[in-house]
Amino acid sequence: MHPLMKPQKLRPGDTIATISLSGGRAGDPDMIERYTFGKQQLKEHFGLHVVETPNSLKGKAYLYNNPRCRAEDLNWALTNPRIKGIFVNSGGDDGARLLPYLDVNRIRSNPKILLGYSDVSVFHMMFTYAGVSSFYGANVLSSIAQPDGLDTYTEKWIRKVLFSGSCIGEVEPEDKRAEIQWDKTKKSEWVTNTGYELLQGKGRVTGRLLGGCCGSMQQIMGTEIFPDKELWKDSILFMDIGTPYGVETATLHQLRAFAAAGIFKYARGLLCTGMNDSDKDILIKVIRYEEGLTDLPVLYNLAIGHRIPMTVIPTGALAEIDCDHTTFSILEAGVKE
Repeated sequence: MHPLMKPQKLRPGDTIATISLSGGRAGDPDMIERYTFGKQQLKEHFGLHVVETPNSLKGKAYLYNNPRCRAEDLNWALTNPRIKGIFVNSGGDDGARLLPYLDVNRIRSNPKILLGYSDVSVFHMMFTYAGVSSFYGANVLSSIAQPDGLDTYTEKWIRKVLFSGSCIGEVEPEDKRAEIQWDKTKKSEWVTNTGYELLQGKGRVTGRLLGGCCGSMQQIMGTEIFPDKELWKDSILFMDIGTPYGVETATLHQLRAFAAAGIFKYARGLLCTGMNDSDKDILIKVIRYEEGLTDLPVLYNLAIGHRIPMTVIPTGALAEIDCDHTTFSILEAGVKE
């Protein structure tokens, strides 16, 4: 995989735009208070000035029926000189519907930070196709607007990756984790995290980071924006596998789709979110027994899934898995000064 163009880093006082690319719930009556709290968190923790893209708060029904409006919002944010970064409100399930309305040249000509996860993977693939790095990490509603506020781990990695042009370095596991809390009257139920687990592999491997939410990436296989084998070659894959679907066959189908495309055989290593035991067994079954990749390093339980907290993964950045010490490091900056 070749390096991607890095966007400019964020600074306190910068203006960022929040956007509803995949799901439109941020503008629904039962969610607008949570969105407003997330906006406040961005101001208080990072000193950012937050504006909404023109259609982002028009609600789930309107945005589902008008995918072109969502695409126009992205084009607006990219070409607006005031906007220094684009933070996605939430995931969803139909980001691929926007592809006919997006202009790759606008992304390439206006490289800006795009932060989000889950179905936002569709747009990370679009940015990769355009040659621009983007960032798999916290969405506004699910991660930043938690009822008890932005957690320190997620804040640390947003700041370290998006606000600094220095080498990122080792990405330590979180000390505690919790399921996303959607009830504003309740606090997050934190449990102790067990850290990273090496499922297989030895020594050190390096490669450029490429990946996202498997279910969303599976939807765009066969499109021109899905990475070709030259991009997957010698990469370190990061995969948010299975979790949001809760169905074992969905996990199996996701992994076998990537296996059938040869992607695991092109890669130098694999980073995975934490999963339930059955999904974890399916991962080992496909990688080790069906694909026969017994030496492929697989590091498990990274904070890149549908839970809190979250780290931030810069697509295209050079990274390392150290199997002997069970560590993961990013060997360069995610943004430029």
